[in-house]
Amino acid sequence: MSKKIGILGGTFDPPHFGHLLIASEVRHAMQLSEIWFIPNQIPPHKQDEHFTDSKHRLNMIKLAIHDQAHFKIEQIELDREGPSFTYDTLRILREQFPTYSFYFIIGADMIEYLPKWHKVEEVVELVTFVGVKRPGYKTTTKYPVIEVEIPQFDVSSTMLRKRLKEKENTAYLLPEDVKRYIEENHLYGT
Repeated sequence: MSKKIGILGGTFDPPHFGHLLIASEVRHAMQLSEIWFIPNQIPPHKQDEHFTDSKHRLNMIKLAIHDQAHFKIEQIELDREGPSFTYDTLRILREQFPTYSFYFIIGADMIEYLPKWHKVEEVVELVTFVGVKRPGYKTTTKYPVIEVEIPQFDVSSTMLRKRLKEKENTAYLLPEDVKRYIEENHLYGT
């Protein structure tokens, strides 16, 4: 059976309503069957940063999407050692699901970064890029990217980690179940 699958990759450290909004808006705009959240092991462009253990990040995504029938988690990158290159992930997914069409969702920050991607020319052959706008970034690129307009919701995992550490307000920025999990597991200095 053929399906149109949206892929949303990231560290999800922590997952927040911005991720869920992007997934929902792109799914509807592109008429996709499902959105697969793919948490990274080690993003190649962020190797010097510290990340929360993948077990916690996975649990938080499960909590964030538990009531969304069209949202799934694909652990392919967590099950592999070393850096997570999009090319390797997509090659494996295409082998496992040869009848599926994949739509890789990227923010405008990643659109600017595309020329630096590992084997980007090959990646373009495996997937359709779907770009969502982000404040302060351009969406022009020589690579084929379908743009989807979504409501601007300027929240980031970096901002949330800072707010959680400094005990600042995070209401309406991330799901309550995720916030409770963070507090129960003393993540981000809570």
